[in-house]
Amino acid sequence: MKLTKTGYIPRLIDKAIEENFKIFGAISIEGPKWCGKTWTALNHSNSVVYLNNTADNFREKHLAEMDVNLVLDKEKPELIDEWQEVPSIWDAVRFKCDQDNEKGKYILTGSSVPVSDKIHHSGAGRICKMKMYTMSLYESGDSSGDVSLKDLFEHNVKNQLVNKVELKRLAELIVRGGWPESISMDISGAMKIAKSYIEAVLDKDIMEIDGIKRDKEKMEMLLRSLARNESTISTNNVLMKDIDYNVTEEDISISRNTVTDYLNVLNRLHLIENQNSFMYKIRSRLNVGKNPKRHFVDPSLGCAVLNITPEKLMNDLETMGLYFEALCERDLKIYAESIGAKLYHYRENDTGIEVDSIIEIADGEYGAIKIKLGANKEEEAAESLKKFYELAEIKPKFMCIICGLYNAVVRRPDGIYVLPITALKP
Repeated sequence: MKLTKTGYIPRLIDKAIEENFKIFGAISIEGPKWCGKTWTALNHSNSVVYLNNTADNFREKHLAEMDVNLVLDKEKPELIDEWQEVPSIWDAVRFKCDQDNEKGKYILTGSSVPVSDKIHHSGAGRICKMKMYTMSLYESGDSSGDVSLKDLFEHNVKNQLVNKVELKRLAELIVRGGWPESISMDISGAMKIAKSYIEAVLDKDIMEIDGIKRDKEKMEMLLRSLARNESTISTNNVLMKDIDYNVTEEDISISRNTVTDYLNVLNRLHLIENQNSFMYKIRSRLNVGKNPKRHFVDPSLGCAVLNITPEKLMNDLETMGLYFEALCERDLKIYAESIGAKLYHYRENDTGIEVDSIIEIADGEYGAIKIKLGANKEEEAAESLKKFYELAEIKPKFMCIICGLYNAVVRRPDGIYVLPITALKP
């Protein structure tokens, strides 16, 4: 009997878990804390081991440290929650998957990436790695799902009116984020959730991940720089200069090595995401940018770092535009991965031609998307997409403008779709 929690909201990853359970002996679900990994895994499990359970003084963790087999003998499928607390579990699960051809025996969930030298085998062919994120607008019920990514690729989209979301509501969705615990809260409570997440990272996680002592103040400065540069192409040098510009004391400046180490920690904690550059299939002699766009895994984290409220966003539409882009690209990444696709961006340094999001499906076809908060930027976005189209050696399957303040799904005479993010699903 599955251990599904009362009140569980189905996630897009559920279907992929079911499919991978038919192929692999075990799956590993990685992602940020509080994004819903455990509840989702329980939805597919008949038993569970909690390695970070303080209620019984970490009894199961101590058992696993003595002999991992003591915690791998429960009813299958068995969930091992926060497996990275005892890294030897990975190799033990891989070994058990080698012993027979049985599928779907274990689910491993983890909120951080363990030190690699404690794992001896990749698990390839035995353990399927899956990434989980916070909730998309479709999962949280804030998108009607009138249009899907699949519809766009198949040109199966009908012109229709949809509900328009007001500026204030968009600001609230950005600040609230997609944390399952925040979905039913008022905005004040949701903001406290995001702030407590950042506090936990600074007070505890940056040291506990590998036992190395790190400077809380310097990590906070880096988080502030990342938040100020949300949805931009910011190299490590840009982050260093930004930090130096915003501090007054020389003794708290930050070195290149420190930035590299701290970014690695944030990556291992699944707090930041890089949106890589889409460079091939473009016929251009111009200077094509290769750097990734940087995002927090959820836009609410950047808002928490900078103490941004919905009101502050509405009074600073430039910043809101960047964070609206972050919200859209969070959802696009979730939707893309749920259909086996990948998310990129494109930028030419010489001409400034930029495509905010490129979604490439498994067969190599791709769609090009511009993101604009207001519909008044529609024509500007369309012109940019048309210039990109001319450069493309292999033309995009579709082109689309995602607007925040829009009340329809339309296909323009030039073939470009326009729709609000609150009408999209995978």
